[in-house]
Amino acid sequence: QVQLVESGGGLVQAGGSLRLSCAAEGSTFSIYAMAWYRQAPGKQRELIAYITSDFSTTYADSVKGRFTISRDNAKNAMYLQMNSLKPEDTAVYYCNTPYGSSFHYAWGQGTQVTVSS
Repeated sequence: QVQLVESGGGLVQAGGSLRLSCAAEGSTFSIYAMAWYRQAPGKQRELIAYITSDFSTTYADSVKGRFTISRDNAKNAMYLQMNSLKPEDTAVYYCNTPYGSSFHYAWGQGTQVTVSS
């Protein structure tokens, strides 16, 4: 099964920044819209940002203006630059295609982001 590998998480103080990476196997990565999700303890997984195959981006209101999604199709990679982090951004972050897509990768392990106040 095609793998997704998320990395770049860590512990950061409120107001700090992190850059997450998502690496995908397979030669068809570039044709799919891709998304970042997060799941906080006791909460459902939520989609926070996605980027289409032609680089159009959309953000959830909770991260708009603070997070930036990007992709490098030549590297089969996607990124999430997170600035002005808040304690409520604490969650495990995952990448995958957006909900409703015709194709989904198997979920990876995610990467933990912890923001201290």
